[in-house]
Amino acid sequence: MNTPPSPMTIGAVAKRAGVAIDTIRYYEREGLLPEPLRRASGYRSYDDGVVRQLLFIRRAKNLGFTLEEIRELLTLSTDRQRGVKAVKKRAQERLAAIDERIAELTRVRNGLEQLVDACPGHGSPDQCPILQALAAQEYEA
Repeated sequence: MNTPPSPMTIGAVAKRAGVAIDTIRYYEREGLLPEPLRRASGYRSYDDGVVRQLLFIRRAKNLGFTLEEIRELLTLSTDRQRGVKAVKKRAQERLAAIDERIAELTRVRNGLEQLVDACPGHGSPDQCPILQALAAQEYEA
């Protein structure tokens, strides 16, 4: 005979999901998690579904999604009509944003590498190409 899982405290949920208790409270305030049931004592009471949602949120954050995007993904995850198509579109948008960021970081890295290569690492500070670039009147980032 299967017994239903017993309700969990916020501490037990936090431990199972690998997040801080304050994170759970924050996600509740932000609408990423449903308002929990309360015990007679006033303590929050959770079921396994919250742990699954927290793991979903953690994975989505690790993929670079913002909390607003995660909120939308959570909503779309239950949309049988357009959910999968819309989720794919959001993931494609996130991928494009990541590609843009990688291109920007590559450009910054290449510029810094040129400055490091040009710097002899000794001599007068006013002859240092790194310091000269940082002190330049024009911003070229």
